[in-house]
Amino acid sequence: MSYYNHITDDLDALLAVLPDDIRAALQRIGRRDELLEVILDLGRVPTARYTDGEVVLRDTEVTREEIQYVVDRVGEFDADNRAGIARTLHRIAAIRNRRGDIVGLTCRVGRAVYGTIAIIQDIIESGKSILLLGRPGVGKTTMLREAARVLAEKKRVVIVDTSNEIGGDGDIPHPAVGRARRMQVEMPSLQHEVMIEAVENHNPEVIIIDEIGRELEAQAARTIAERGVQLIATAHGNTLDNLLLNPTLSDLVGGVESVTLSDEEARRRGTQKTILERRAPPTFDVLIEIQDRQRLLIHHSVAESVDALLRGRPLQAELRYRDASGEIHTEKAVPLSLEERESGRADVLPPAPVPAVTEAREPVRVFAYGIARNRLERAARRMHVPVYLVNDLGQAGVLITTKGFYRKRPRLVVDAERQGLPIYVLRANTVAQMEAALSDIFDLETVPPDPLRRALQEAEEAIRQVLGGIPEVELSPQNAYIRRRQHELARAANLASESLGKEPRRRVRIYREE
Repeated sequence: MSYYNHITDDLDALLAVLPDDIRAALQRIGRRDELLEVILDLGRVPTARYTDGEVVLRDTEVTREEIQYVVDRVGEFDADNRAGIARTLHRIAAIRNRRGDIVGLTCRVGRAVYGTIAIIQDIIESGKSILLLGRPGVGKTTMLREAARVLAEKKRVVIVDTSNEIGGDGDIPHPAVGRARRMQVEMPSLQHEVMIEAVENHNPEVIIIDEIGRELEAQAARTIAERGVQLIATAHGNTLDNLLLNPTLSDLVGGVESVTLSDEEARRRGTQKTILERRAPPTFDVLIEIQDRQRLLIHHSVAESVDALLRGRPLQAELRYRDASGEIHTEKAVPLSLEERESGRADVLPPAPVPAVTEAREPVRVFAYGIARNRLERAARRMHVPVYLVNDLGQAGVLITTKGFYRKRPRLVVDAERQGLPIYVLRANTVAQMEAALSDIFDLETVPPDPLRRALQEAEEAIRQVLGGIPEVELSPQNAYIRRRQHELARAANLASESLGKEPRRRVRIYREE
């Protein structure tokens, strides 16, 4: 069921640039509305990715001539290896070899979806600066495009379009952005300059930006916000706490600094003497975590949310979602505090026996309520278990949620209990906790959870210390599996790490790379 006014995709324009037999295979399959990408890699069979998985389009491999066929029929590839088709929203991304030759193409279908911001239109029209977070493909750019169109009916809107994903390829913007003006960017590294140029030269009331990912862009965003211009942007990251751990982008939400308290103040607060606090006012007033296309977690005051996270207090957020009939619901959500996110193993509360899993590990359909779906997918891939994430509770075999959501007793959780659906309640919205839950669901024998949990908590504490200014931190000796997990946490926080010593004293050192 579609909840939107209408959708346009200009799909025939994309099909026209593909080799004849690949285009014919797509036409035989049909399912035009569900097509997401066509993948052409040299020496591999061509595939199409739909909303429910991938489909092989033929048995023979892609040739250089076929890749060149597509390249000759699309626009020029820019500095970030992206090209488009004029007057459409489709994006063709290239993979090159070391000599610069194109050896792979990702042909993504671009759709103008009208009505996507109805669920947050009151916030969009409030005049506040808004930051959108979410995993790739969840619909962030689609929302930006629709926000530009709606706001441009009443305000002066300028889009800074680095990869032409918002306004489409070519010099004339796609009709989906309405009356909004579009400034193209010569190369991604110049995005921050075009952001400032937009404010200084074109007198906008609103600036729309996709993918803030560099420190200079974060600084430009702060400059724009200080001039009283409404900013609506996306950034790399899925949740607010992800952003806080990113030293490049944490300034968007006020930044983090290490503060040393007096003995008296530390006793009064009941904390350690050295704590983390927000460094400055956030660039953005509101932060929206897009959990999926129909479910958003909204932090109406970024400053209050960041302060609550850093001080270990539960923070108030608002959950908005569409039900199966398309009706929009609003609930008060209480995400876990930073301490709760890091503590304890998953509590398993199965109101009915867990579905039996055979030795072949039959797939389990999971409804993820209030947890980071990308982390759950990552946990499933690491453990090599077949998990299918579903958006309809009626299709689910298991519901996984967090303690913060479960204790609020939302209608969806109550419905799941009435249906006798097994419910797994996580104390922390982390990969480690999700792996513990999946271990129980699939009845796996894994690394004992307590040593692993303690080791990951030690790594997370070291990351906070290094981000707070400590040059380096050495962790306790661990086995190779746990060390690899600690290295992954360091990389996710944009920090460097290395292993030191010899077994059984080999350990990880985390530090900031100069």
